[in-house]
Amino acid sequence: MMRVSDLAIVRGGVPLLAGLSFAVEPGSALILRGPNGIGKTTLLRTLAGLQPPAAGQIEVPEDSVAYASHADGIKGQLSVVENLNFWARVYGMADVTDAVLERFALQDLRARAAATLSAGQKRRLGLARLAVIGRKILLLDEPTVSLDTASVGRFASFLQDHLDAGGSAVIATHIDLGFTATVLELAPYKLDAPALTASDFDEAFL
Repeated sequence: MMRVSDLAIVRGGVPLLAGLSFAVEPGSALILRGPNGIGKTTLLRTLAGLQPPAAGQIEVPEDSVAYASHADGIKGQLSVVENLNFWARVYGMADVTDAVLERFALQDLRARAAATLSAGQKRRLGLARLAVIGRKILLLDEPTVSLDTASVGRFASFLQDHLDAGGSAVIATHIDLGFTATVLELAPYKLDAPALTASDFDEAFL
């Protein structure tokens, strides 16, 4: 389980959200909703331990979390299979199987250098990484960007199987992935940024 208590987050010294409390149980998904810039990415990065919270607590089992950002996390000079094997070994897992390649429609691209893939193919490869690293809690930032309808369906099927196996997910997305999830609207937790003064501009250019 991931449990968050009275969390506050900042970006670049600017307060974004405060008073967030929620729990994500095994087998469940939490969808983060809110307008661009409200702090969805910063919240996910904070949950992943990539930056400290301004206040509050995050309780999560050790070595249980994986974060997938807007970047695909692939190495262009490596092939599709080499990329997945790289990530599997980083996390101490077995090499990629044909089943993973087929699930993300990568079987015919297995020997292709990642740098030669289309944007959608790169995205599928980046998401396939989640299937080989053995993490129970997935933190996903707009995971379906660049995916066509069929690829969105494949990814949603993977996520449903992940939940059915006792995993969980926190997902920033504006689309319906077709499975049951709790929606957390972030607007009520938004903090107003402090007004800028003339001295703020002076300090910025010192």
